[in-house]
Amino acid sequence: YFKDINDANAESQNVLVEFVEPTIQPFDILDITVQTLDPEINKVVNPGKQQGFTVGAANANQREVHGYSVDKNGIIQLPMIGEVKVAGLSLSDARTEILEKSKKYFKDAMVQVRYANFKINVMGEVLRPDSYTFPNEKVSILDAISMAGDLTIYAKRDNVLLVRDNQGKKEFVRFNLNSKEIFSSPYFYLKQNDIIYVEPAKSKVASTNAARAQTIGIASSLLSVLIVLFTRLD
Repeated sequence: YFKDINDANAESQNVLVEFVEPTIQPFDILDITVQTLDPEINKVVNPGKQQGFTVGAANANQREVHGYSVDKNGIIQLPMIGEVKVAGLSLSDARTEILEKSKKYFKDAMVQVRYANFKINVMGEVLRPDSYTFPNEKVSILDAISMAGDLTIYAKRDNVLLVRDNQGKKEFVRFNLNSKEIFSSPYFYLKQNDIIYVEPAKSKVASTNAARAQTIGIASSLLSVLIVLFTRLD
């Protein structure tokens, strides 16, 4: 990785990447807590288990998360507080919006908002391709690849693909993990539901094709032998 970094003057090559807080989208799941001075009200506003949703692939990584689902219009329904439009807001802005609405009903309330299902999909030549849910929204492409167990020896490090859904339109971005330029990319930090695809190198494709051809050849030879045997038995 990052072969163009010169160790002799590494300090002069530092690159700062600005993290832009992602905005909430329809169908996101938010974990929201509203705390007041009254414990009885807290029980009503914060049910012991909010609505449950199953996330992740159908394997050991599958789990249930609890929170409030943002509907197709970008709205959530909170107990006692009612409807709050959060789509297009950052988590901090959503917290402020919920806090303002809660002031109509509660005094000195505190609000916490976080993603319950900040999910990134990692596919292709990684050790554990899967769908991964992260505890916070500050996730880089390197974090996602590390979570998936790193690239395999067959991975193309100079052509990693990011697929992003941007308001119904697909964005496609290529990364070269051999270059330090990845750290200055505006796509270095990922967004909810991003897909990372690591392409296999030509050597992996060639070996796979050779193995497939060998299997087909063996199967054809066995079939020919069986045909000859059955013909002689007749």
